[in-house]
Amino acid sequence: MSLPPEKASELKQIIHNHLIKMNIHAKIRDVLAETVREDLDPGHSSLSEEDFLRALQCRGIVDDVMKDLHFSKLDRLTRKLSMLTNTPKPATHFIDKDPTKLKKTNMDPARRYLYLQVLGGKAFLEHLQEPEPLPGQVCSTFTLYLHFRNQRFHSKPVPCACEPDLQEGFLLEIHREGLGDGSKMADATTMLSICDPVHLVLIKRDTSSETTLVSSYFLDWRTVLSSPSGKTSVAVELLGVGSECKVTAGVLNMSLDLYPPLSEILSPDIITTQQSLERQKTAEKERLFLVYAKQWWREFLEIRQANQSKLVKIFAQDENGVNRPVCSYVRVLRAGRLLESPRQAARFVSLLGLEKAPVVGGGGAGKQEQWCSLLAFLCRNKGDCEDHATLLCSLLLGFGLDAYVCVGTKPKSLAHTWVMTRGTDSTITFWESLTAHRYLHQAIDPDAPPLAPQPRPSYPYRTIGCVFNHRSFLANCQPSDAVELCSFDFHNQSQWKAMSEEAVGSVCSPGSTTSLPPLPPLCGPSLEPSAASNQLELELRYLVVEHRKDLGLATVWDDHLSYVLSSALAAYELERCTGTSCGNEEFQDAVRRAVPDGHTFKGFPIHFLHHNARRAFATCLRSPFCDEIVCCRGDHVRLAVRVRVFAYPESACAVWVMFACKYRSVL
Repeated sequence: MSLPPEKASELKQIIHNHLIKMNIHAKIRDVLAETVREDLDPGHSSLSEEDFLRALQCRGIVDDVMKDLHFSKLDRLTRKLSMLTNTPKPATHFIDKDPTKLKKTNMDPARRYLYLQVLGGKAFLEHLQEPEPLPGQVCSTFTLYLHFRNQRFHSKPVPCACEPDLQEGFLLEIHREGLGDGSKMADATTMLSICDPVHLVLIKRDTSSETTLVSSYFLDWRTVLSSPSGKTSVAVELLGVGSECKVTAGVLNMSLDLYPPLSEILSPDIITTQQSLERQKTAEKERLFLVYAKQWWREFLEIRQANQSKLVKIFAQDENGVNRPVCSYVRVLRAGRLLESPRQAARFVSLLGLEKAPVVGGGGAGKQEQWCSLLAFLCRNKGDCEDHATLLCSLLLGFGLDAYVCVGTKPKSLAHTWVMTRGTDSTITFWESLTAHRYLHQAIDPDAPPLAPQPRPSYPYRTIGCVFNHRSFLANCQPSDAVELCSFDFHNQSQWKAMSEEAVGSVCSPGSTTSLPPLPPLCGPSLEPSAASNQLELELRYLVVEHRKDLGLATVWDDHLSYVLSSALAAYELERCTGTSCGNEEFQDAVRRAVPDGHTFKGFPIHFLHHNARRAFATCLRSPFCDEIVCCRGDHVRLAVRVRVFAYPESACAVWVMFACKYRSVL
């Protein structure tokens, strides 16, 4: 660090004053006299600088100086040093808005742990030409997420670069799900049988908070079992996703540490043999299922000619381009205390963003198929309709419902997936996973007289080709695949052709094959609703004031009216969750009391899936109703705005904003 002469002299003065305050010169003189008198050999004619420094250290003078330098002084000195230097530090290139505090972890001495340390990345060539961000500049970031045996972690975001500075450590408990006796430490043989991989997901977040799935990788950690020191290093080559699943996205350097180290290690040959046997077993199961599926498909096509055009999907590609049975994308998922009811689960799933897999070239024609693993979908916080439907079906199964994913079409023959539940009274309910809307299915009788009343379908679905869940796969073999004409009696083999549950379970049940991604648990909300609501409301108030100032209008806020709007926003969210409207009478009464006689009240509610104030305000102004309120002119104009942020698991949130105004009516 090079300092200007005047700054260097100021720094010297700071250090000099501190040493004088400690009376350091007297202490040095005493040590010097004592060293010369006692420790110097008669054969030496002079005392070297090294001898004297060693004597200072031995007598604790250096330690006394450091003890006397309290943290408050050290902080002040550090701040002054940072003000004196003109050289920007790498840490200022990125402002972490959500710093993660380091937590002390209590380690159970009777359990095994894997300490996975990320030591940085390299060869992320897509960012080779990316300029180095300026100090404090908002930039795109990388965040690494991982899941291992029901444990989920994520790194702090770091700026995107060719060599991103991903430096994180994660303590993973290996002996977590009760392998026999909970007090017995897992030995090498037991751990060798644990084939659960560490699932790594790398997410890129750009400056507008849009997320992109960069890579999804399954790390086999068991190579550490052959290390004499209990530690090994690995270079993980991350591949891209979708159409780029064969292209390297970058490399992460990692180290794996086993705590406590093994007393007896395994030979590398044993680990390699175990991995090879697992792959062979999985490949054989998948081969047998493929043979069965081909035979089943031939039988289905022979039932009737029209079956060839029905949308029956047995396999689907995941983000890594691997073909998996569609039943493997559905599991029984329980959300613990995070979700209280099936309808709340549907609301949560609908709050996750919709984004179709990107297609490189092709002018946008066609659709790139990509069904994501659950961890990749949750970390990216958005996905296609198939991702939403499989997650909602998994949650409804967790709540004890008889749920299935439906594959069919919407109007204009657009392929679509949604969820269906069957009641014990044979009631069929459709759940739209993108909106949380529910529709009751009532079949039309095609043999009824022409004038007989028929139910009018309210759902947006046209055809249905197949349904499936974690144990069943059934194809529609009725004469017509129109949803309104379908019967959902799955026990009627003339209407639905079912796959063998045993065959489906051989490749789709948990633990059946090592190629199945492990099921991650849901994480709690990442937002604090009250703080997020207050912050967004303050930002929107500022934007309204500035917007009206540009129009030459003053702004006067009515805080009481703003507070009154809260009950309406709470009622809107409750209606989205339950489908039941309530509390509207109290809101209307409160507004009548807050608006004096002769005044006019106008309100405009709007719903968002994000909490970016500028994006929200720009969207609101595109509505003529909201623009009329924000730009209101008149006599005794008072404005109000209220924000309610409702936090859901993961990063999902429902944001309700209501703008309102009251003014004296002048004719």
